Amino acid sequence: MDIKASDVKALREKTGAGMMECKKALVETNGDADAAEKLLKERGLAAAAKRADRATAEGRLFVRQENNKIYVVEMTCETDFVAKNADFVALGEKMLDVTIAKGYTKVEDEHNKMLEDLKVSIRENMNVSKVEVIDIPAGATGSFYVHSDKKTGAVVVINGSEAEAVKNFAYDCCLHIAAFTPSYVKAEDVPQSYIDEQKEIFVAQMKEDPAMAAKPENVKAGILQGKIKKHLAEICFVDQAFVKDDKVTVAKKMEQIGKEVGATLSFNKAELFILGK
Repeated sequence: MDIKASDVKALREKTGAGMMECKKALVETNGDADAAEKLLKERGLAAAAKRADRATAEGRLFVRQENNKIYVVEMTCETDFVAKNADFVALGEKMLDVTIAKGYTKVEDEHNKMLEDLKVSIRENMNVSKVEVIDIPAGATGSFYVHSDKKTGAVVVINGSEAEAVKNFAYDCCLHIAAFTPSYVKAEDVPQSYIDEQKEIFVAQMKEDPAMAAKPENVKAGILQGKIKKHLAEICFVDQAFVKDDKVTVAKKMEQIGKEVGATLSFNKAELFILGK
């Protein structure tokens, strides 16, 4: 059967498949463009299934705030090149649209189905690896930030006020979290098993230090506690030096902002998002 070049081109533009694949599909379906499109998609999805176990270490975060909710969608792929692809980015924004419109709070079948055409045309393994929705309670303030690499982001919700100064502080806290990637929000969140492990490490280090040998046990115990306190201040968000004013901790800065707006502020949510984690 004689297949027109214009038909091959039209099918290629519609499916993203190669010219030869499109021509072959049209020949096999006697020039039926719809049937050829279906055939190409079936073959593409079969190939995509074979690629399903390939690592997807690249991708990007998509975050949007609508009214009293912040929506986070994480899409992963195999290469950074695809993560920057305009179609990949557009699909991520569409994922947000659907998540918001349907009220989804986790990855649903619809998210995965939306990936099918792009998997076929780009020929990479892709996944919707995360969908999360963060609520902003009445009288609270929420903000988010996504770093320029689109792989690191943060969401912060502060209870107690909706004042502009609190909004600015919430955003700055997002910047802080994305920059310093704290492991925990506050010391009370740190598992005792982690603290015990750190104590063992510090004790071993102190035994290796000749200057520590002659010190009384109570002095050593005090030094150990000091090391633990310092370590917790390094890994806990509220105890870190604030990104915009390193003379005060995050907690102290929040206290200052609270006095400024006449409210008692507290963190409702302070979450770090890192692609793949």
